Amino acid sequence: MNRFETTRRVGILGIVGNIFLLIIKIVVGILAKSQSMIADAANSASDIFASLMTFIGNKIASEPSDEDHNFGHGKAEYIFSLFISISMIVVSLKILYDSALSIINKNEIIFSWWLIIVCIITIVTKLSLYLYSKSALKKFNNILLESNMKDHRNDCIVTSFTTISIILSLFGLYWVDGIVGIGISFWIFYTGIKIFIESYNVLMDKSINSKIKEDIYKIITEFDGVKEIVGMHTIPTGYKYILVLTIGVDGNMETFKSHTIADNLQKEIEFKFDVIDRVIVHVEPLK
Repeated sequence: MNRFETTRRVGILGIVGNIFLLIIKIVVGILAKSQSMIADAANSASDIFASLMTFIGNKIASEPSDEDHNFGHGKAEYIFSLFISISMIVVSLKILYDSALSIINKNEIIFSWWLIIVCIITIVTKLSLYLYSKSALKKFNNILLESNMKDHRNDCIVTSFTTISIILSLFGLYWVDGIVGIGISFWIFYTGIKIFIESYNVLMDKSINSKIKEDIYKIITEFDGVKEIVGMHTIPTGYKYILVLTIGVDGNMETFKSHTIADNLQKEIEFKFDVIDRVIVHVEPLK
């Protein structure tokens, strides 16, 4: 199974799983008047949107390069992950507002074992989705897979705290429910901001990380026939980069030989670095 097919499957499983969780959380949360469970339901609604964006973004990103998009559609992954992050931030602010009101108004939970059952079902479902997304991410570097994996992981932790707040309501500690709702909102907000920054950096053509750049620099400087690195720039096309090089060679060298050096250097870098989609080498004769 290739990178895009795996991501598509992760998106579909996320949509189905989160719709199921949304329904049971809303029903039980309203009946039990549990703000943390309703907050958890809102989080599931956000998760449905995130999984849908994963599915759509992956479908667009899988399209090959064409006449209008010479370097492919890879950045679609980051555009749609940006949508996911914004939806997380909006949902977190709504949860924060509702949870604060629940503490101020001293809303009480009607304890029900159904709340505990829903929490257990949520944890099992989300843990399964997390493990599947994590195994997919190990095979393929994809920000949409990473966003889904982190989201599923966060939900496992969040729902665990929701379970604790429900159990504490048996001892009359109703305010814990609102506090947990606030905690959920901060967690979602933090995750949303992290995904936003990562997506924004790629869309704004942030350079490749310094460690890979150093490794590439070392190969070029040690490459036979290269006298100097005149310029080196990277342009993200999605999860991969285009490397634009200007190398200096002996000014007395034959044109054919200098271009052979450039071709061999291009092939070596593309072979050694999976993150490099293609290398464009310009040769500059030095005096």
